[in-house]
Amino acid sequence: MKSVKGIPYGMSNFVDVITQDCYYVDKTKYVPLLEEQSRYLIFIRPRRFGKSLLLSMLRSYYDIGQKKEFESLFGDLWISQHPTPRQGTYQVLHLDFSQIGGQVDDLEERFDSYCAVQLDGFMDRYRAYYDENILRRFYGTEKSRTKLDILNAEARRLHYPLYLIIDEYDNFTNVVLNERGENVYRAITHASGFYREAFKKYKGMFDRIFMIGVSPVTLDDLSSGFNIGWNISTDPQFNMLLGFSEEDVRAMLRYYSEAGALRGDVEAMIEEMKPWYDNYCFAPESLNTDPKMFNSDMALYYLQNRLRQGTAPKSMVDPNTRTDYNKMKRLIRLDRLDGDRKGVIRRIVEEGRILSNVFDSFPAERITKPDIFPSLLFYYGMLTIVGTRGDRLILGIPNNNVRKQYYEYLLEEYRAQDDTSLSHLKDLYDQMAFDGEWRPAMDFVARTYKDNSSVRSGIEGERNIQGFFTAYLSVTAYYLLAPELELDHGFCDMFLMPDRGRYPEVAHSYILELKYLPRDRPEAEATRQWDDAVAQIHRYAEAPRVRQLCQGTTLHLVVMQFRGWELERMEEV
Repeated sequence: MKSVKGIPYGMSNFVDVITQDCYYVDKTKYVPLLEEQSRYLIFIRPRRFGKSLLLSMLRSYYDIGQKKEFESLFGDLWISQHPTPRQGTYQVLHLDFSQIGGQVDDLEERFDSYCAVQLDGFMDRYRAYYDENILRRFYGTEKSRTKLDILNAEARRLHYPLYLIIDEYDNFTNVVLNERGENVYRAITHASGFYREAFKKYKGMFDRIFMIGVSPVTLDDLSSGFNIGWNISTDPQFNMLLGFSEEDVRAMLRYYSEAGALRGDVEAMIEEMKPWYDNYCFAPESLNTDPKMFNSDMALYYLQNRLRQGTAPKSMVDPNTRTDYNKMKRLIRLDRLDGDRKGVIRRIVEEGRILSNVFDSFPAERITKPDIFPSLLFYYGMLTIVGTRGDRLILGIPNNNVRKQYYEYLLEEYRAQDDTSLSHLKDLYDQMAFDGEWRPAMDFVARTYKDNSSVRSGIEGERNIQGFFTAYLSVTAYYLLAPELELDHGFCDMFLMPDRGRYPEVAHSYILELKYLPRDRPEAEATRQWDDAVAQIHRYAEAPRVRQLCQGTTLHLVVMQFRGWELERMEEV
């Protein structure tokens, strides 16, 4: 009996995935397309999208040292029937700049040391192609720049094609930018900075270069003054180069189901996963042609839990991504946001989308600009393309996984002067979810909104109240928050959908209608607004979609009316 394939969760080495008989979503059909592009390619994608595994596959495909293993590695993949003439013809140097850690002060030394070690490994693999004199000179120097010069001269003389693959090209430069500021960052990426000089040398000696990263910031600064490559990040041909389509996920789940390793309804699992991991699009031309994409690592995280535990993970967000989120948070400097960028974050949270252009590249000095900021969020996977309006893009929050990150960031800001224990708030949410006692929790959030003086000076209005409530309601795991959910009769302010797949004991669901009235408006206007809100919320409750999502729970319709920052009236209607 054939064994069931392993789950390649967290694996980034293509050879290991294949030789250890793990499930592999075939991306080899893109190899010929990549070869048709420029010789120097840059591809930007968010973290946890399988970038390193893609590079490892390309390395195995082109490496002359692995030419004889082509059938054993690629025999079951698309490319085995469509190999290109370049297969197995290159000596490949692979650099992973995420491996360069330590203190910023000795960064140049560590960069050179890391590259020297990798170059020695390169020469160990291909030493049969070089004579002893060259090998002695190469191993006899410690500096990577000298090793590159020796390699370049000899490879050119012998007409050896060289391929450079760089993983996380912007990893340590992002750290420098965040920890030491723009001046130190510019010193290594501009003029005669060591990092810039390294890339000038790479371009002169390698026949092909493929670089992957998470942000185009370093790309812009490195390429200023000379053409380093072609950015294919938003090219529709490569929209689906990384990530999983829904059909990819379905085929994977069916494989494990038919093998007897996965129990349960495959379609129900996909529906459970989609709100959390799906809906990515990286090219506007692909909106109506390609399916939306799943975050591949997250999909594997879910599957691994299903196979091991028999159920969906209690936390749909992989705890291992916390480090990634913190890196991103430091880079975009949410703890030091100026007013305009705070406005961008709040608008995205409150409306779920923003109208913006996506810039292919931008220098570090401009990432604080509010017109550039959405592009940074896009490349980090915090926004995705959901539509177009004229010549601009509509960027939206892709899924609940990302939405929770926004809520956490906003909650941290709101709680800057609020030392109330969140465990007490979770107790109140327990009462709300299991017993239907919603008033204590809503009273608590309304009081917190009023008492938070740092917020009170900056937010006043229905949208801002909604953002505040959304942030505080995100503390509970029992509900999937859906602000501005489109229903048959319009958009409700907030729908608390019970996550009964993971918490079947949740017995109550809620629609909240939040109304704001300036403090100087007359009582008659307050009465009309209240009556309109009651009529609205009843129309929302009649929508078939609401009945379906609330099935098995008691639905509560709660209207809250604020005058200024004071809660004036709150009732279940």
